[in-house]
Amino acid sequence: MTLLVSDDVRFAAEAGHPVVALETSVIGQGLRPPRNLECVDRMDGAIRDAGALPAWTAVLDGAVRVGLERAELERIARPGVATKVARRDIPVALAAGAVGATTVSAAIWAGRRAHIPVSATGGIGGVHPPTAPGVPNDVSADLLELARTPVLLVCSGPKSIVDPAATIEKLEELGVAVVGFGVDRLPFFLARETSVVLEHRIDTPDAAAAIALAQRATGIDAAVLLCNPIPSADAIEAQELRAATDRAQGRMREDGVSGKDVTPYLLRVLSEETGGRSLEANLVLLEGNARLAAQVAVALSGATSGR
Repeated sequence: MTLLVSDDVRFAAEAGHPVVALETSVIGQGLRPPRNLECVDRMDGAIRDAGALPAWTAVLDGAVRVGLERAELERIARPGVATKVARRDIPVALAAGAVGATTVSAAIWAGRRAHIPVSATGGIGGVHPPTAPGVPNDVSADLLELARTPVLLVCSGPKSIVDPAATIEKLEELGVAVVGFGVDRLPFFLARETSVVLEHRIDTPDAAAAIALAQRATGIDAAVLLCNPIPSADAIEAQELRAATDRAQGRMREDGVSGKDVTPYLLRVLSEETGGRSLEANLVLLEGNARLAAQVAVALSGATSGR
């Protein structure tokens, strides 16, 4: 069997108990040691403290895994060990016996098949600005998977290295509902908001659970994207973030970085360009999104069980 779900995650999901599916690219490529394992601890703690169970996903030993032990997470977190695996890469990673750190697209695919309706991440991929005149925009696989996977994903909007307006337009085209949590404008990862006005807003985990229930009842196949802004005290001002991102993208072009290496490269360089502030902000929002996802999962579990 190519999908292996840990006993605790399987029992919880089958019983309708709250579980949150998580990607591992954030610890395999996005963050460096020891901060990547700090991220694991903070997200795990936030989810468990809220009354839910974390379910990290990965490709390990010829199987897609949902629910990882600490030793397995430490294996993925070692520099250079894990390859970045989007949903499209899963068959290749399985055949090669690779250690694969899942992106959002792979994580929600695996979580859905393990009957986990709620997932969490930091920021989603999106539509990148063109790298040169005449070059088409790169579009993240995250968006396409969100269009065909009926889960509720908590994030802080698109990563600040993409075009927020173009990303929202693409999500609308793909039929993905984008909902602000306590905000009327689109959060932008490390910046609290953009100028993009959202059509939908909610203010409580119970309201998010109600949307997830309605999604389930209608059989709509697309995801609900719940955008949770970074706390104001930890956010980077949008203009400052844009300038730092432009410098990082300039360095990327000089270094000839492309493909799957773009996002981890830009996040690393962005940390350098902001004097480490973006790294600290990233950890804060990851923890906050994990907590909110757990609260939504708990509310959804209570609603479905009649408690």
